[in-house]
Amino acid sequence: MRALLIYPQSPDTFWSFKYALKFIAKKALHPPLGLVTVAAMLPEAWEIKLVDENVEPLKDKHLEWADYVFISAMAIQRKSVERVLARCREKGVKVVAGGPLFTANHQDFEGIDHFVLGEAEVTLPGFLRDLEAGQARAVYTTDQFPALGDTPLPMWNLLKLRRYASMSLQYSRGCPFNCEFCDITSLFGRKVRTKSTAQVLTELDSLFAAGWRGPLFIVDDNFIGNKVKLKRKVLPAIIAWMRLHKHPFSLSTEASIDLSDDPELMRMMVQAGFEGVFVGIETPNEDSLAECSKLQNRGRDLVACVRKIQSFGLEVRGGFIVGFDHDSPSVFGKQIELIQNSRIVTAMVGLLNAPRGSRLYRRIAQEGRLLAEVTGDNTDLSTNIEPKMGMDALFRGYEQVISGIYSPRPYYERVRAYLREYHPLQKKGLHFHARYLRLHFGYAFAFPKTMLVLGVKDRARFQYWKLLFWSLFRRPQLFPMAMTFAVYGFHFRKVFQASL
Repeated sequence: MRALLIYPQSPDTFWSFKYALKFIAKKALHPPLGLVTVAAMLPEAWEIKLVDENVEPLKDKHLEWADYVFISAMAIQRKSVERVLARCREKGVKVVAGGPLFTANHQDFEGIDHFVLGEAEVTLPGFLRDLEAGQARAVYTTDQFPALGDTPLPMWNLLKLRRYASMSLQYSRGCPFNCEFCDITSLFGRKVRTKSTAQVLTELDSLFAAGWRGPLFIVDDNFIGNKVKLKRKVLPAIIAWMRLHKHPFSLSTEASIDLSDDPELMRMMVQAGFEGVFVGIETPNEDSLAECSKLQNRGRDLVACVRKIQSFGLEVRGGFIVGFDHDSPSVFGKQIELIQNSRIVTAMVGLLNAPRGSRLYRRIAQEGRLLAEVTGDNTDLSTNIEPKMGMDALFRGYEQVISGIYSPRPYYERVRAYLREYHPLQKKGLHFHARYLRLHFGYAFAFPKTMLVLGVKDRARFQYWKLLFWSLFRRPQLFPMAMTFAVYGFHFRKVFQASL
């Protein structure tokens, strides 16, 4: 059997970092971790190939080679999925589909031979048995959330590693919180399921053996969902592994704001090599936090919490939302103030959307305010909800926020403020990011193209040179980080070009 695994192309978005990746000759930020993990679950006798359209084109010869196409995708890839499916139909190749997009919306797609939905550890074995017996069904689904002890090592050899800026590793699934706008609990449940410490170390070993050095993203929706296990077992083991291997990876992940309540956990994360963490801040409006059941964020000084995490040397990347029912026009100015005061350089501000599978989707549908399905891109000036403040007011306010944080002056002011106060607990000279991660983005300034684009052609060139000289003379040890943020800013302005 010849199986072709296809990961459809993603559009240019905030998190794609497309315009930043061009400076370092990388094609994509992250690999399709789900597909290379599923590949390891397929029969050993099968021939397997992978085409990630984000790093290489899908060619007719790929489809002509395959007996089956296995496709996985997220909502944001929907248009690319439809294009790939059309090509599969033209070539007469059978298609097996799974992943978040199909698990939530499989009834919307035609021309797919088999849907393998939910978590593959549960549904894929049954499909493979039936396929071998010649009686595979159209749909395989489950309401089970399996333990992760049998999840295999991803097949890294299917990837063209050099084309990616970062690799990925999954430690847990599930989130203990139940925010109304989020579909994670419907996909993975509220019980946090984790891999064993031995599994984590084996995956680190496998990536190291595959030759990877550099950024490694822990893709959990909430890495700190089980703090006790992290502090007692997993993080001590990672710390020891990183020291033994001379810190070959720089780590980042996603976590909830209550990370700021645990100094011991933050200290251990930094010792383990973590340099950044994405946190869902959402909104400074307490009524909106209550509305969306973001209980872990309520009653907090959000700026103080962010600054606490930053004080340990962890860069906070924040998620923010506007368009809640309890939002008034004043929320836009407050969002700008929150982002600028918290010094969050990478701030993803999106319009409220209701993904299928979320509690918000059900509520908005019942209220007759559901407009469409989500695009999966919270920064493309689209929402599938009829906002109570009115669409025009929401769009004007959103553009106010984007202009207030990503126009050159406020953005570079925020970068300088962050770097001015950046005093990590342990010297980053001992950490890998100064030698590798910043080599990718920070030291890209040495290339003529980067200097030409940011220092000559870009409309933010005055702010760029101001940051360059400020960092050289005031915080020279942070010069690579400063140039990294300059490249990030270029990407963000490109993504938000229409709004700016």
